[in-house]
Amino acid sequence: MKNAVQPDVIVIGAGVVGLSAAIAAQARGLSVTVLDREGPAAGASAGNAGAFAFTDILPLASPGILKKAPKWLLDPLGPLSVPPAYAAQIAPWMFRFWRACSASRVAHSTTAQTAMMDLSKAELEPFLAETNTLPMLRKEGNLQVYESEAELKASLPGWTARAEHGIEFRHMGAAEMAEIQPGLASRFTHGTFTPGWYSIADPKLYTLALADHFRAKGGVIERAEVTALKPVEGGVELTADGKTRRTEQVVLSAGAFSHQVARTLGERIPLETERGYNTTLPQDAFDLRTQVTFGGHGFVVTRLSTGIRVGGAVELGGLKLPPNFRRSEAMLKKAQTFLPGFKTEGGVQWMGFRPSLPDSLPAIGRARATGRVVYAFGHGHLGLTQSAGTARLVADLLTGRRPAIDISSFSPQRF
Repeated sequence: MKNAVQPDVIVIGAGVVGLSAAIAAQARGLSVTVLDREGPAAGASAGNAGAFAFTDILPLASPGILKKAPKWLLDPLGPLSVPPAYAAQIAPWMFRFWRACSASRVAHSTTAQTAMMDLSKAELEPFLAETNTLPMLRKEGNLQVYESEAELKASLPGWTARAEHGIEFRHMGAAEMAEIQPGLASRFTHGTFTPGWYSIADPKLYTLALADHFRAKGGVIERAEVTALKPVEGGVELTADGKTRRTEQVVLSAGAFSHQVARTLGERIPLETERGYNTTLPQDAFDLRTQVTFGGHGFVVTRLSTGIRVGGAVELGGLKLPPNFRRSEAMLKKAQTFLPGFKTEGGVQWMGFRPSLPDSLPAIGRARATGRVVYAFGHGHLGLTQSAGTARLVADLLTGRRPAIDISSFSPQRF
């Protein structure tokens, strides 16, 4: 092992993906330093819904979303919005997203996503056991609810695709839904329950626990903003906070900021930011038994160890526009209507950046400029879900092993 001044690997990003990759590399005998502009769990890893959504094999880019998008876009507080100030900038990404919605591309993405989900699920519990975080895992399922039989029928092609990949679920009526989750409004007449939906007690606490484990094993975490990478003989030179340092290999896992760093290596990766909003309320806000997904409205209600979280929706607004917390308030108002008796007082609002690529697949693989830089970003809504699987793939690449699955579909150079 190298000393802390020049570690074997520097990981850029202390979110759940970056820290998981750092721990996996560390377990292979590499010395690792993690650099992050704000510190552990400062971004999307802190405020997500806490779900390991292994059943979400269907890409966001799909014919179904194209049918819904025009209606959603008419509502500035709805499930999908593009602020007018950002419309021109997002246009090239939206064109790529539209192209990714073709039937052949959706089929390809679904196959790749399924392989990634299977790997991530297989890696999860051993990873949690290794990091002493297994007690934080919950297996309470997810209930997707519909407001009519027609809405359920419209979802059936997606469930057929899941069935073909061995995912367990069952459709049900209002009476059976009430047994799983009492208190739903009568407007929800049908539902689909997926028992294989896992969650973590609290995503921020989990990510911080990973940071603690990493440090306890000799890892170093520093607060520093990396602004440039440069291939050099025998390694990579990083510029961080105006200073340079060297290492043998780099993992770029800086979430929504990753493409900015990749650009210094000459790569233009079409990463965009899905700005997600939520409100976390006290634990007594509602008697929640399982995660409830209101798919027609683009948000979920989740029970965490630290409260009840209401969040979701997609705002394609980049990194610089100020938050529009009216989106959080709109979801909270709907939750109160959909779950009569829901208490909305005492909540804490949050907005975070989900790093998303047009075809809904992450970028996992080596940089074009140098094989010593490994990319691991762009997971969209699935960073937590795919963190253990991504960590395995990154560790394989860093140590010269054949990746556990075919990663050609995740190539950063595919665009």
